[in-house]
Amino acid sequence: MEELKDKIIDVIKQVYDPEIPVNVYELGLIYDIQITEANEAVILMTLTAANCPEAEGLPVEIERRVKEILEITNAKVIITFEPQWDMSMMSEAAKLELGLY
Repeated sequence: MEELKDKIIDVIKQVYDPEIPVNVYELGLIYDIQITEANEAVILMTLTAANCPEAEGLPVEIERRVKEILEITNAKVIITFEPQWDMSMMSEAAKLELGLY
């Protein structure tokens, strides 16, 4: 299961927030990834803001890309705003990329 989860993470890392030149995984927008017994991926994510203009596009793109993984039978992204995203959730790589150090 961990190998499959790593594949999902690799795919998610190819999805970028169009307003920030960092992928959504490194931004800390992905809160959880679960894989069911039927190999369905359930991804819990947030957005940088509740009124984010990409609120509809990013989850759809993530679902589409994750569904392309051969072992995955389906993918569903669930949006949450709890906890609310803030810059402390970004990875060290994302902070470096954005010049926050």
